[in-house]
Amino acid sequence: MNSQLVLLRCDGGGTYGVGHVMRQLALADELVARGVSVQFRGNLTNTPWLAALLAARGLSMVAIDDDPRALRDTALETGASAVVLDGYHLDPATGATLRAAGIPVMAMVDYSFGTEQDADLYVDQNLGARPHSPRALAGIDYALFRDDVLALRRVGPDHLPASSPLRVLAVFGGTDPYAAAPVVVPALLDTGLPVTITAVAAREEIAVALRGLPVADGQELHVIPATPGLAALAAESDLVLSASGSSVWEFLCMGVPTALVCVVDNQRAGYDETVRRGVVAGLGHLDGFDAAAATATLRTLVQRADDRSALATKGQLLVDGKGRQRVADALLAL
Repeated sequence: MNSQLVLLRCDGGGTYGVGHVMRQLALADELVARGVSVQFRGNLTNTPWLAALLAARGLSMVAIDDDPRALRDTALETGASAVVLDGYHLDPATGATLRAAGIPVMAMVDYSFGTEQDADLYVDQNLGARPHSPRALAGIDYALFRDDVLALRRVGPDHLPASSPLRVLAVFGGTDPYAAAPVVVPALLDTGLPVTITAVAAREEIAVALRGLPVADGQELHVIPATPGLAALAAESDLVLSASGSSVWEFLCMGVPTALVCVVDNQRAGYDETVRRGVVAGLGHLDGFDAAAATATLRTLVQRADDRSALATKGQLLVDGKGRQRVADALLAL
């Protein structure tokens, strides 16, 4: 690259969730550390905490029209050396429009989602992903992690001293668009076991539903809003209940035992692969959620520290935390 400015095109909030923005923040951390300037283009919806994460890095999300020509014009006006596209809702002509103007393009994909974009480089950071193109980097070796996640990576065989009662973080995406929290958290409470749960409520109606859940003796349920400090909360927990989105790779990287529910179709492949590999505990699919089966799985996890430790160890062995370096190397070589 002649100049050193990369545009990161992604959206956050609403049904898009926040994973696209979060992993671009991870890439931004790596690029900035190398002296490369970055600018975000996209839209944030009802996620002030996400805007705060950008602001803490001296960045902001600059709104842009969905028309591919708007992004092309912005890239040309700013002298961008490359554009990263992250979001399968983006107009599939975006990559081709940029490339036709001589602008190198990297596209993030998730298994089959997003592969319709035309790009010079594709990155699929998911476990078990296979390259769909000769120009693709695929697999967990390319997972992107922010500075705060890498700083909290647990090390050593004794990195899981359990609390009493067990501390559990329940988070189902930065927006929880399908209201998974009020469905899944009761499955943990129904174990009847002593647990201290911190449940992230992305919206007020979810918070109301969670606060209304009955708790047994020895159980505590703390409901908090979405927060930029999610990684720190996870690192302090003995177990995480999560949707099967991109945050799962963060929990594996940090060495936190995790139980997953598949919330939406684009999470299905990742859910199936992590459960098959035995690096997470599977709680099933939100559509047709089997609460009794989930409760049985969670009861075992809460009671058996060895099972939790095995999940954490196997998961962390898959993730070395250097994915963003590999991706940045390839991007900057375009």
